[in-house]
Amino acid sequence: MADNSHLKLLCVTAHPDDECFAFGGALMLAAEAGVETSVLCFTDGQAATNRGDSISPEHLGKMRREEFAASCSILGVTHYELLDYQDAQLEFADFSATAAMLVKRIRDYQPQVVLTFGLDGAMNTHADHTMVSAFTTAAFHWAASPKRFPDLGPKHTAQRLFYNTTNFFFPGRPSPLPAPWTVTLDVSRVVQRKFEAFRAHTSQLPLMEKFQSFFEKRASQEFYTLAATPKPQAAIQTNDLFAGL
Repeated sequence: MADNSHLKLLCVTAHPDDECFAFGGALMLAAEAGVETSVLCFTDGQAATNRGDSISPEHLGKMRREEFAASCSILGVTHYELLDYQDAQLEFADFSATAAMLVKRIRDYQPQVVLTFGLDGAMNTHADHTMVSAFTTAAFHWAASPKRFPDLGPKHTAQRLFYNTTNFFFPGRPSPLPAPWTVTLDVSRVVQRKFEAFRAHTSQLPLMEKFQSFFEKRASQEFYTLAATPKPQAAIQTNDLFAGL
C-alpha cells in the first residue's frame, strides 16, 4: 500500500451535514488511504428548516455543532472546525476578510488537495454554498501568491482544487447548473457509513427520511470537477483525487 502520510486534504463547507452528504465518501476514502483530512465549516446551521427539538436558534446551533462533531468522527476526519459565520447570510460577508481567513488556514495547514462546492450552489442551489465556493476558490489562488496577504505567512501552493458536482437533480426542486465532472469516485464500500454520518445529524433526519430512497439509488458514487492546478493540463477523466501526488 502506498504511503500517503505526507498528503493532506482540506474540505471547506457551509453547514453541518454538508461534510457527509456532499463529501463523505471522499473524506472516508482519503482517511482509509492514510491521508490527513480536515473539514472547515462556516456556519452552525441556525437557519435550517428542520429544527429538531430545539427551543431557539442558539439551541439549534449548539445541537448542530455537536452533530457535526459526531459526523466528522464517523467519517474519520482528522481535524474539524466550525466557524461563527451567520447561516444564510454568507453573501453579505466581507469577501476580502473572509478569503484572507481561508488563506491563513491553507498556508498553515498546507493541503495538497482542497474540496469545496461549485458556484452552482450544489443540488439545493444554496447561496451559502455558492459563497463558500467563491471564498475557497479565491483563497486557493491567493494562498499561492506572494503578493496576497504577505503578513499571513509564507505562500502555499495547493496542487488541486476540486468542486463537488452531481449527475442527478432533486425531484421537485429548482435544478442547479452543475459543472461537468472529471472525477468519479466509487464510494460504494463506505456508503453505509456515509448514511450513518448523516444520521448523526439528528435534527436533520426529516430531510434524510424524505429523500433516503432517492439517495440510496445514487449514493455509490461522488462526482468532482478539477477546477484548478499549478500546471496547465488537459482535463481528463479519473477516479482518484490524489493520483500522482
